[in-house]
Amino acid sequence: MKLVLAIIQDQDAARLSAAFIDNNVRATKLSSTGGFLRAGNSTYIVGVEDDRVPAVLDIIKHNCQARDEYTTPPLVSIDAAAGDAAATNPIEVRVGGATVFVLPVDAFHQF
Repeated sequence: MKLVLAIIQDQDAARLSAAFIDNNVRATKLSSTGGFLRAGNSTYIVGVEDDRVPAVLDIIKHNCQARDEYTTPPLVSIDAAAGDAAATNPIEVRVGGATVFVLPVDAFHQF
């Protein structure tokens, strides 16, 4: 048995949840927050048999697409004397996709 932890952008959460339901994958969804953009994420916890891991990863891959967005940097430091206004300009960042960890499970109990 494996534990799959998938951290995805909130924008992809509804689509991934629907795909999990369609494919009979039981998952627990937790709300989380990303560190760099401080944007909403969803973390899915999935306990799955070893032989189903590739199918679960495929579902995640096909429902969580990376995309480019513009955002303002979270840390703004303007040096008025130097005329440093670049810190306030939006920057293009790659968001979305999924960060997935697959971990071995030593024991599983259901009470």
